[in-house]
Amino acid sequence: MPLSPEDRNLMFNTIKGAMASCSPPMLVSKDKEGVYELMGNKPVPYGSTKKIVPGMYFCSVVTRKENVTLYFFPIYGQPKEFDKVIPTLKKNLKGKTCFLFKKPEQINTKELNAMLKFGVQAWKVSGYMK
Repeated sequence: MPLSPEDRNLMFNTIKGAMASCSPPMLVSKDKEGVYELMGNKPVPYGSTKKIVPGMYFCSVVTRKENVTLYFFPIYGQPKEFDKVIPTLKKNLKGKTCFLFKKPEQINTKELNAMLKFGVQAWKVSGYMK
């Protein structure tokens, strides 16, 4: 069943607000209707060719017809460490880095903020942040 526009906006704005608290030090790379994306603040080599990109992708939130999706890249490298930080949110993890939310009550803001904070630290340790 599709989300109501009110629930979709509430969920998107809740996640976007938490993400916005990470900027700075994160840089906003996209901010348009239904999409908000953050990246690291340091140019880094990327891919097999080691091409320099302006910042390493960090996370994004996107509205969909049936859910609001949070893509959170830092969890890919340290899934076990994040398990301790997000016991409730983990139920919405589909695949390795994609969280699907179909109801506003599925978003635990305390865990979301802790996950983002932990991710910023992981990006600093990895050398993707100044």
